[in-house]
Amino acid sequence: MFITLEGIEGSGKTTQLKHIVGFLQKKGHHCITTREPGGTRIGEKIRAILLDPESRAMDPMAELLLYMADRAQHLEELIRPCLSEGKTVLCDRYYDATVAYQGFARGLDIGLLNELHGLIFKDLKPDLTLLLDLSPEIGLQRALREIENGARNGSEIRFEKEKIAFHEKVRAGYLELARLEPARFRIIDAASTEDQVREEILKAVSVILSRNGR
Repeated sequence: MFITLEGIEGSGKTTQLKHIVGFLQKKGHHCITTREPGGTRIGEKIRAILLDPESRAMDPMAELLLYMADRAQHLEELIRPCLSEGKTVLCDRYYDATVAYQGFARGLDIGLLNELHGLIFKDLKPDLTLLLDLSPEIGLQRALREIENGARNGSEIRFEKEKIAFHEKVRAGYLELARLEPARFRIIDAASTEDQVREEILKAVSVILSRNGR
């Protein structure tokens, strides 16, 4: 089973990922957690470039291709092998993030993004995508607070430095993707408390488990 978590900066994906793993492990699932960018050794090097605030002059197409390179390595080295072994893969961001950030927010052609994904990655889609949704103002406040208290890497803040209008486009893009694929997406109100968010997420995970007979 393949589960992804999506959302803007500060939406709480990393925190909730731990709760999902604990829930699934109690049900006997062998869980692998990973992230994009950076789910492999090579991916970590790509991540350092993509999230470095000193990379602010990066061309949008160069940004896209770096994300695609990271994902190509990630899929072949980690995601596909783990899925083929019957493991449950939980990934913090995946292809939907590319469409939301580089497509809706950067303005790159979404048709091109979809074509590249189908060509290179054979259109591998998650069984469930959890979209942790909240306003950019709240998300950025949370993210900056985490950076200040050391809970978040201060060298990976290129996107936190984007203008609020950029993050509004990202959020709108995510919501549009969820509208287009309601069977795969579950929208979670990430402005709620951690416990409330966890409860809603675990309900959604339980539904997909029941659907898959697990």
